[in-house]
This record gives sequence, structure tokens and C-alpha cells, in this order.
Amino acid sequence: MSNGIFRTKSIEQTLRDTEEPEHQLKKNLGALDLIVFGVGVCIGAGIFVLTGQAAASNAGPAISISFLIAGLGCALAALCYAELASTVPAAGSAYTYTFATMGELLAWIIGWDLILEFTVGAAALATSFSQYLGVVLSGTPFEIPEAIATAEKGYLNLPAGLLVIGLTIVLITGIKLSSHINQVVTAIKVLVVLAVIVVGVFFINVANWSPFVPPAEAPAEASGGALHLPLVQSLFNLDPSVYGVGGIFAAAAMVFFAFIGFDVVATTAEETRNPQRNMPIGIFGSLAIVTVLYIAVSLVITGMQSYEDIDPADGAPLATAFDAVGLPVMGNLIAIGACIGLIVVCMILFLGQTRVGFAMARDHLLPIGLAKTHPRFGTPYRFTLLAAVPITILATFVPLSTLAELVNIGTLAAFILVSIGVMVLRRTRPDLERSFRVPWVPVIPIAAVVVCFYLMLNLALETWIRFIIWLAIGFIVYFAYSRQHSRLNTPATPEPTIK
Repeated sequence: MSNGIFRTKSIEQTLRDTEEPEHQLKKNLGALDLIVFGVGVCIGAGIFVLTGQAAASNAGPAISISFLIAGLGCALAALCYAELASTVPAAGSAYTYTFATMGELLAWIIGWDLILEFTVGAAALATSFSQYLGVVLSGTPFEIPEAIATAEKGYLNLPAGLLVIGLTIVLITGIKLSSHINQVVTAIKVLVVLAVIVVGVFFINVANWSPFVPPAEAPAEASGGALHLPLVQSLFNLDPSVYGVGGIFAAAAMVFFAFIGFDVVATTAEETRNPQRNMPIGIFGSLAIVTVLYIAVSLVITGMQSYEDIDPADGAPLATAFDAVGLPVMGNLIAIGACIGLIVVCMILFLGQTRVGFAMARDHLLPIGLAKTHPRFGTPYRFTLLAAVPITILATFVPLSTLAELVNIGTLAAFILVSIGVMVLRRTRPDLERSFRVPWVPVIPIAAVVVCFYLMLNLALETWIRFIIWLAIGFIVYFAYSRQHSRLNTPATPEPTIK
């Protein structure tokens, strides 16, 4: 089906495309860069904001179990990412892998999905940065007026919008500069998180962990009706509830936002030296570090303060917890560290978005002009400038909570297709040299699909509706433009065999 929607782009052609001078990315990243990128993007809104929100609204002290479940789902998917990223070291992550295994239409869908994931994620992190910046500047001569501090209570979120504009300049300048900035800021963030754990341990009241899994109860308010409840409750006619076992899984689906770092690591495969060795190290290294930190912080924060006293709307729950135990100095330190750290998280998600769009444009599914790299910096500067527009608009005018769940559903959908892709590629291209192989195929990929899909079912119905609308728009764009302009419509050239 050379002209059909399930036509695949060979891995040989995918790798050959990475060598075209006008569309070539510079290989500047090593294993340490990748680990730092992964840790840098994970230690952000997930740990500084969503930990408190998910504990208060869904899981109570059992939020640590939610992080463990989310980490398990990510670990299963990470195995699949590591095999594909080291076998097909090209920009685009799940989009590129799907194109090589399941065909153009599914690749387009997942690419369109990833654009949503990273665009909304970058906007969400810019919004989180603005919330912590407000805490840092509160009470000083530089306090931000409410009218321009948040989209919820004012007219717009000006600090978030200005942050995206600044990061656009950094990303165009070059990925190595981005990596250097990320290393410095990630070190600061890790020190802040370790300070939260070490200092917070001395203020834990074990009574706050009882009951560790709060009994399930009806939601406090019914505003929004079924739209605000997890889809699984509507599908299986379950009584609406929060907390309990269902609350743990709902919280796991919510905090999944905190684990998308290794997905971003995979998007930089084409810019990595010796990707066959360094990609698995970067993916597993970053995931292991952040999972341990998340569980430790969630135990400390729910031990310091009863989950019933945490305000779900609090944009800076870690800082508030230390204020509650009489340590405002620590609260200020956390706010400063979070404020600095969230800048880099936003930058890395923005980076991931540009690499996916760049890969799609190089395949002509988006206008080919967007795949042109900067003659000096070797970055996809045109797509970066274009992507900055919707990210800036979302960050300036849309609240954080709406953005975070859209990121989660997009990420989980990508993980599912990548896991399936491993099984397909094992069957269709057993000849490929694989420097890393997922063990126990198909058991591990199937387990990844099941876990990720169940977490998707625990997201709110309104999130599913928004996601489906976005995909519907994607179908329209594909059949109206992308299918006709696809690079696969051009005459094929003989392809060398990969050795």
C-alpha cells in the first residue's frame, strides 16, 4: 500500500534523512546531558505543585503509592522507548518510531498528539513558574499586580508569557547552551528537593499518615457533574468517589505529568553522541532518580501536614507546608528554587515540541520550510518561532489545572503506541541490530499498554473530550494537507542495508 494510510517509512530512509545538510541537527549530547535533561524536566510542577494537589483531592498520604504506580507504568514504557530510541536514533520520539512500525496515519496521530502534549506542557510549566514567582516577590516592592499575575483572578499571566518569549531565544541559540543552563538549574532543584526531604523529616507527625489510604467518599461538590469525574467511573457505572483505591489510581493519572522527562530525552536522540549506548542510560537514569525523589517528598509533605489541611488550589504546596510548621525561611528557599527550576522544565518541554514538529516537517507532513535548521546554530529555528506563539497564548490565558490533564492523556497515548511499536518492529524487522532489547517480549510491552490505558481511564471525561476534539482536528489536517504532501509520495530511491 505505497499510497495508503498505513505506508511506513523505512528505518534506512529515516536515518538517511538525518544526514541532509539543510535538515541536520548537531550531535552535542552525552549520557550525562540526557540524564540531566530527564531529571530537569521531571523535577518541576509534578513535585512542586501537583504533589499537594493530588494528595488533597484524591489520595491523601497514599499519594506516595500513586507515584509508585505512575513510575511503574513509566518504567515499562521506558524499556520500550530505550529499545526504539537506540535502534532508530532520529528526532521525533514516538512519532518517528510509529512511522517506522505502524504506518503514516498512526504516526501522524501520535505526532499530532505529541505536539499537544509538549505545547500544553510547556504552557503549564510557565504557569507554574509564575505562581512560584508570585510567592517569591510577595510583600516586596516588585510584587506582581493580580491583574497580570494569573489568568484565573486577573486578565492575563504576563510573567508566564514573557518566560516563553525568553526561552524561544535560548532554544534558537543552540541545544548545547540549553544543556549547560539545564545542568546548573537542575543541580539547584535537586539540592532544594533534598533540603525538603532532609529538613522535613524532622517535622513529620506520623499521625498525619493515619489513615494512610483514606476511605472512599463521595466528592465534596458536584460541580461539573460527570465531566469532572474519572472516565472509568462512568464506563462501569461506579459511584462517584474520591480517596480509597480509586483515588490512588486517579492521583496516579494526575501525577503522571511528573514523569514525562524520559519522553523528552527520546526526542533528542538525533542530537546525541553514540545514541545506542547513551539513550538507554539517559532514560533509565533519569527515571530512577526522580521516582525515588517523588516518593520521598510525598511522604514528607503528607507527614508534615494533614492532607485535609492542604489547599488543592495552592500553587506552592511545598512552601506552604514549611510555613505551617513555622519554617518560613525554608518556604522561601523552596519558592526560589522552584521558581528557577520551573524555567528549565518549561524550556525542555518546549525543546521536545520543536523536535517532534521538526521531524514531521522533514517528512513533509507539515510544510517542509519548517524543517530548515539555522545555518549557524543548527537548530530548527523556524518551527521554534512558530511553536512559541500557541505556547505563549496558553501560558498567558489558560489556568494550570486544565493544562496538566491534557498533557497526561497525550503522554499516556504516546506510551501505548511506542510499546506496541516494539512488538511490531520485532516481527517486521528482526534483522535490525538492537543495542538494547526489551526483555520478555511481548509480556513487558503488553503490560505497559494495560497500565497506561488504565491510567488514561482514570482521567476526567472532560479531558477525554478535549483530547478527542484535538485528534479530530488532526484527522482533518492529515487528509486535507499532509497525506498529499507526504514525502512518501515522491519516488523511492534504493535503500542501503543497515549493518
